[in-house]
Amino acid sequence: MTERLEQAIAAVQKLSGPEQDAIAALILEEIADERRWDEAFAGSQEQLARLADKVREDIRAGRLEDLGADEL
Repeated sequence: MTERLEQAIAAVQKLSGPEQDAIAALILEEIADERRWDEAFAGSQEQLARLADKVREDIRAGRLEDLGADEL
């Protein structure tokens, strides 16, 4: 366990039970969310690579217009 996490856990231990449960729920949801993102990206690498190839092809062919931040 990292020192930073140990500090966080020590601080959480000083809170009331309901506050600890609320923070625990946030942490567990964040971990689950990260796993969902990891799984989604792992399953889409081939599709993302095809899209990147198409964009590169469109750039080479001059089919894309360079927009500035004000034009988005």
